[in-house]
Amino acid sequence: MKQAGRWLLLAVPLALIPQAAHAQKKKPPNAGAAPAAAAASPTPVSADADADQPTPPPAAASPATPATDSTSPPASDTTGGAGAAAGAGGVDICQITPDAPQCQVAKEVNMATEAEKPIHAEIYAVQQQYVLKGERLELMPYFAVTLNDQFVSHNAPGLALNYYITQVLAVGVNGNWYDGLNADSDFNFQNRRAARIAVPLNDYQFSGDLNFTYVPMYGKFAGFGDFIFHYDAYIEGGLGVIRTKPEAVIDPDNRKFDWNTLVNFDVGIGLRIFFNRWVAAVVEVRDLMFFDRIEATTLAPSSTLTASSPQSQLDRSTWYDPNTHFTNDVQLQVGLSVFLPTSFDYRLPK
Repeated sequence: MKQAGRWLLLAVPLALIPQAAHAQKKKPPNAGAAPAAAAASPTPVSADADADQPTPPPAAASPATPATDSTSPPASDTTGGAGAAAGAGGVDICQITPDAPQCQVAKEVNMATEAEKPIHAEIYAVQQQYVLKGERLELMPYFAVTLNDQFVSHNAPGLALNYYITQVLAVGVNGNWYDGLNADSDFNFQNRRAARIAVPLNDYQFSGDLNFTYVPMYGKFAGFGDFIFHYDAYIEGGLGVIRTKPEAVIDPDNRKFDWNTLVNFDVGIGLRIFFNRWVAAVVEVRDLMFFDRIEATTLAPSSTLTASSPQSQLDRSTWYDPNTHFTNDVQLQVGLSVFLPTSFDYRLPK
């Protein structure tokens, strides 16, 4: 009887072991070792259990209990769920972070609306000059017209070469060729024929000068719509030579004049308007000043005297006025200015 009771006590725990296995949850594979208290069976095993009894095989998992995904967040973690709910609640993420990649969507641009927006452009108070002239050669062909002589005109083509030592200072030469272009004015012809008064006239052959140029100002202006013209103004002065000779008006039958080489001084003021960084239109007013020799307005008393007589009309000393006359030849020069080399580099930033 006692032996049967012992076997009955041993059978009761063995019958409860499969039920305890069904009640436990499946552990995650990466969860690590479970605490010893969780691994213990909820039903105590009697100390009288026979240690020689074989261990029963583990019970299979119940098909009614679904397996738990180890990648799913724990049921107690509500952080991700709260963010998803906020996003699903109608909050526009582009209003909070407009630079987010999903917010960079191509939008149609209304040009009329964009044109009405104010523009805050960055403008430099002191900008770089449009053209740098320092260490460049200026080649300037032009044509000169006399402005101040109403009796005779001295028109001439000319050419100037200037080398700019700095941005505002240059040294150069220029020359004019007058021979063949000297012409009496209609006023002189009408005056001589009506009043029988002859005015001494001089012809010019050529002139050449060494000049120094200084550029005191530059600027820009708008023209032809939105086109911007850049300009600079300069003054110059120098000295050189000019060859002149009187035109035989008083006694053309006996007087034949030769060319005289005279020293001249010149001053001028000019304006350059640039079409690009190496071509410009030039307008200049220049005054050539020199002491000229003109024809004498009186004749020797007798034409029957020999050439060796001091009063002979053939004596060259009687052809010229004994006094020299200060002459201003004011010229208007119009031409083109070409700077070489045609390109340049700025050495300083804005």
